[in-house]
Formats: sequence, structure tokens, C-alpha cells
Amino acid sequence: MGTDLTDTPEWGGHGAGGHVPVLLKEAIDFLAVKRGGIYVDATVGLGGHSYEIARRLGAEGHLIGFDKDPAALGRAAFSLQSSAFSESTDELAAGGGQRAGLDWPVVTLIHGSFAELANREPRTAYDGILADLGMSSLQLSDPARGFSFQAEGPLDMRMNPMSGETAEQVVNHIDERELADVIYEFGEERRSRRIARAIVRSRPIRTTKQLVEVVSAAARSMNQKHERIHPATRTFQALRIFVNHELDDLKALLESAPGVLKPGGRLVVISFHSLEDRIVKDAFREGAKQGWYGLLTKKPLMASEEEKDRNPRSRSAKMRAAERV
Repeated sequence: MGTDLTDTPEWGGHGAGGHVPVLLKEAIDFLAVKRGGIYVDATVGLGGHSYEIARRLGAEGHLIGFDKDPAALGRAAFSLQSSAFSESTDELAAGGGQRAGLDWPVVTLIHGSFAELANREPRTAYDGILADLGMSSLQLSDPARGFSFQAEGPLDMRMNPMSGETAEQVVNHIDERELADVIYEFGEERRSRRIARAIVRSRPIRTTKQLVEVVSAAARSMNQKHERIHPATRTFQALRIFVNHELDDLKALLESAPGVLKPGGRLVVISFHSLEDRIVKDAFREGAKQGWYGLLTKKPLMASEEEKDRNPRSRSAKMRAAERV
């Protein structure tokens, strides 16, 4: 796969409450935040990157943050309000907020996908866009969300628990061939047909524990000593990506970015598996070919050994950056 998968699916980087964002310094350095600028944090998560962007913007600046997950967005709003003017929007009732910091930008938090960026009115020219595509610990640590195969919970997996199909609906209702295709395409799982057949035979499947047992039995390697990851890792990844339309949203963001970035504006993307990184790499190369971008990273930037030791979640992170010409 070309991916350093850990025993949990795409533990990624948003910071709050001791959870340090992955490649934080590198991302902020490449974003080159200008005082008074307009920046987008496409994946606010718990607000770690947002805070570092906001503190560099000053009172004349504006930070716009997107996230599908209302729980994460609420946590981020709370932490940013301690020193921010938080602007309520139709998308998020941020509760107003007090302007406690005299040199803090306007912060607008939006409950929605970053794929909507190009459709927002009025169209705004941005000085920079940051997208950290990793999941937050808040999502993975809550069994009720159904993201982790390490704790029993309902098979949900939706970033936005208020809309869309759940993973339970997917595993119990789509046909075997389509299910195998999902697991193969989004999980890069070579045992996809065997796993899909086992899932269909075991229906109905209601919980993460049930799914783990079925997938593990079907996918178990003959030589378990050489199995680098849990046998359910790729299937859980595939279902999560499919349920949340993650790759479609990423493509939409990359397609819209050249049209919304100012000349000199920067796009920084941190990905956590090879499917995402391949899409980002191809979009950046095409953008450079079209004369839209100057590439700032010829190869993806990886976490240092020190960061990997300190934060194992950073092991599979890859960062690419480009500047609008």
C-alpha cells in the first residue's frame, strides 16, 4: 500500500487537551500566515492548527474553519473563544462569545464539509488553506461513534452524526459485489471478496465488535507473525471513507482551491493514507502544469523521528504544499 498503517485507522492530527496536531510547526511554516490575512482551516477538528493560525493573524485577520463533526467543532469553538471573537453563523450556533483578546482575529466556524468552500457567497480570495485530513482522538475514543475497532459500539462512522447513511446500513444493505468493491477501492484490501462474502453471510451486523469478528476470521493471515496491522484496519478505513465521501470531498477542495486562493496564497494538505496522498500529489502536479501553482514540496514532508517517537499518530502523515501563482 505504501502506507505505514498503525493498529488504529488513520489516527491523525488535531490538538486540544494534550492532543498535539501532527506536523504542526511544518504546516504553519509552509502556510506562511500573514498578519491581517484571510485563512481557511478546512478541518478544524479540536482547534490545534486553528489556534496557531489565529494567533498570527491579529485583529485585522479572519479565520474560517470547517468541520463536519459538530462535537469537534463545539470543542474547538470553546477553546478558541477563550481569546477569540467567535462569530455565530447559520451553520453553527457558536453562542456569541466575548472578545477577550485585543489582538485576535474574527473566527467563523462552519458546520459543514470543506467541499462547500467554492460555493460560499460572497466568493472570497483566501491567503491560505490548510487541510489536515487525519481523524481526531475525540472521534476515535468515543465507542458510540463506531470509528474504532478496539471498542464495542454501534456501527455508525459518520463524521456528521445528523445526516447520511451509517456504516451499519452499508454493511447490511448493499450487495456483495458492491461491498467488495468498496473494501478494495477505499481500503486497498486484497482480501476484499472474501471479507464481503463473510459479511453478507453474517448479516445482520449491528456493532463494531461483530464486524471485527467477522472480518478478522475472513482476513486472518496464514502467517500472523508477519501481519503488521489488525486484520480489520483496512475494512474499517474503507467503510469510513465511503460513508463520509472523504475522497470526493478532497477532490472538490483541490478543484476549487486555485479559484479561491489569492496570488501568493498557499495550500497545505496533510494526508494519512496513500489514497489521499495520491490525489493531492496528482492535483498539485496538474496545477503546476497548468501554471496555477508553484510546488513548495517536491516530495511529501514526513514527521521527524523525534515526533514519531513522541506522537505515534504522525507515522503515516505526509504533507504537501503549493503556492498560487
